[in-house]
Order: sequence, then C-alpha cells, then structure tokens
Amino acid sequence: MTKIFGEGPNQVKALDDVSFSVEKGEFVIVVGSSGSGKSTLLNMIGLLDRPTKGKVFIDGIDTTKLNDGKISAFRNKKLGFIFQFSNLLNDLTVLENVLLPRQIGGTNGSAKKDALELLQAVGLEDQINKRTNKISGGQAQRAAIARGLVNRPSIVLADEPTGNLDSVTSMKIVQLMKTMAKKLNQTFIVVTHDRKDFSDVDRIITIIDGRAFEGEQPTELEMVA
Repeated sequence: MTKIFGEGPNQVKALDDVSFSVEKGEFVIVVGSSGSGKSTLLNMIGLLDRPTKGKVFIDGIDTTKLNDGKISAFRNKKLGFIFQFSNLLNDLTVLENVLLPRQIGGTNGSAKKDALELLQAVGLEDQINKRTNKISGGQAQRAAIARGLVNRPSIVLADEPTGNLDSVTSMKIVQLMKTMAKKLNQTFIVVTHDRKDFSDVDRIITIIDGRAFEGEQPTELEMVA
C-alpha cells in the first residue's frame, strides 16, 4: 500500500509500499517518529482515506472496491476509533456520547444495555448522566474507549490514545484497552510515539520514512547517535 500526497514536484510519499497482516485478537502497536507515516497508515486502515496504490482487506473484504456510502456503513460496523483527544460532544452526557455510534448505525436494539455494560467495565457507571465537560480527562478517554467498543467492532484503531494524559492515567488506559481486547476478542491497532507506555503487546510495527518494519527498529536519530 502506497499513499502519495500532492502532485508533480510537490509529491510527498507518506507511505511507501507498506504491507502486513494482523490476525484477529492481536494487540499491535505502531511506533515511529513524528511525520513517519503512522497516522496516515491508521487513516488507510480506518478507511478515512484511500491508498494511492494497493489494497486494504478487512475480514477478507477488499475495501478499496467499496463506494463512499458502503465505506461509511462498513466502517461503522467493523471499526472502532479511539483518538488522542476524546472528541466527546460536550452538550451530551457520557451515556449519550457512547450511544452515538449505535444511533448512527441504526442498531438501537440493545444499545443502552450494551453501553451501560461498557461504561461499568471502564469504571464510569457513576458518571453516565454527567455532561462530558464536567468529567476529567482520564474519565473522558475511558468514555471514548467505551464509545469505540459499543458497536462490537472487529478492529479497534487508536491514535495516540495516551498522548494527552499523565503517566498514571496512561498506564490505566493501556491496561483497560488490553483487558477489553481480551474480553471481547477484538483486534487493537494502536499508534503511539511512546513505546514505554505499552508493554507485553503481541506485535510491534515500526514506521520509518513511510516504510513498515516488523518489530522495534532504531529510528534515524538513534542510528545517527
């Protein structure tokens, strides 16, 4: 998979012939320096953007063949997202925020029950009726995790989920994600610039100048040093 931004002499190759597969239930982290292509890779996997060349297969489906309408439906059904900033809507309660993906997808059947179970699992059962501008940053990130899991997605994509948190809260968030991954047998792909936050993961993929390498690799700065 290759992703090129711009045209002619202004072209920038953000991803350069990246190819790897992830098994169901794996907890994978993607590491690399700023500007290496980590977030671009996550955008490709998350179907938020299309590769310039190559294909993205999810559950055996070639997603590059889907039109925009089908991509939206597929993304809402198969993928969950957790971002560095929780991106919760302040005028809604914690529970209402978590319910949003189910409402968008039109699958409201057991939505409230599932959302309440997830909020209990992330330790927010006593915060469900609070508006999200009244809870702490760590609580907001836990609510964001519950929101990312409420559709029972096959794959959860997290982009710097601990980047805006203190070290103690970061450790709790990482442990929470690992616990939920095992409990729900979901695949987690987590982009991070801080390897030390994540120990005992199934796999590590390092992105260097748009290229992917299995395992931990020295960055350009480390190689120079």
